[in-house]
Amino acid sequence: MPLSLGFLRRLDATYLRLSLLLVVLAICLGGLIGDRLFGELGLRSMAYQMPELGLLALAQMVALLSGGFDLSIIATADLSALTMAFILTSIPPEAAGLVYAGWIGLALLCGIAVALVAGLFNGILIGYLRISPILATLGSMTLIKGIAVALSHGSVISGFPAAIVFLGNGSLVGIPMPLVIFACAAAPLGIFLGRTPLGIKIAMFGSSERALRFSGFDTGRVAIGIYMLTALLAFMAGLLMMARFDSANAAYGESYLLVTVLACVLGGIDPAGGFGKVGGLVLALVILQIISTACVVLGLSQFLTLTLWGAILIAVGGSGALREILHNLGDSLRRHPG
Repeated sequence: MPLSLGFLRRLDATYLRLSLLLVVLAICLGGLIGDRLFGELGLRSMAYQMPELGLLALAQMVALLSGGFDLSIIATADLSALTMAFILTSIPPEAAGLVYAGWIGLALLCGIAVALVAGLFNGILIGYLRISPILATLGSMTLIKGIAVALSHGSVISGFPAAIVFLGNGSLVGIPMPLVIFACAAAPLGIFLGRTPLGIKIAMFGSSERALRFSGFDTGRVAIGIYMLTALLAFMAGLLMMARFDSANAAYGESYLLVTVLACVLGGIDPAGGFGKVGGLVLALVILQIISTACVVLGLSQFLTLTLWGAILIAVGGSGALREILHNLGDSLRRHPG
């Protein structure tokens, strides 16, 4: 079977499984909880909560597509947020107008710069020094987390300008701003990964780095591009978290790391690299958020939420594997009917 045709069938199967699961959840939980989950308040709550995990999952997706892994996205997000927080809380009381806007712009630029330096560091370790992505990003995660704790002394920094807080708690024509920001990241990323030279190289990097190198491409530069992109998405997640909580801390979002991997795999991203689409990840994020919100509405333990997430991942992954086994068995029986 041609690679493109096989990939399309896998992609269609992923979308079908996730869509069916979403419909089943909507019917079952809708009948059980009703408007408390799918009413205006429930939907708005999910729209404010999902994007920060979604941005981190997009960052992890890029790393997984390349056949790698990025353990440093949370630490990068937190250090970027703390960098911005230090500047934002240093704005002179008398600052106004363009001067005030300039301080906010400076904070954002410094946050982006910190994230890109972290991504560049990871890219050099992985692309040129040939260190395993897990080991490289584990080391950078520990280094970045140590810097964040040392700079902040582990304390919370709070009290940001209204323009920043609006990004995490406001709305645009009735649509929550976090959801707008997530959409503004997810849609271009989907186009970038599928239609640009670097996006295609990321998938090729995950499918076969050796083949990409033999094709004449500088795989080191590709690795740097990959991890600077994951760091940029981590910066956006850090900005969103500090805006939503009106505070920054070196430990925010730590529980999200493994959930980003869960969301990616559930969304059809191949952990071995090369295959996956943003649309599948978005469906997976919606499913996980519905389950999480339903558990909160029902007063269930957070640990039960994690259990359900894991069970769904196993069920979805297992159904795909079972279908593949049955398909291969059918082919074998057709070739050898006796």
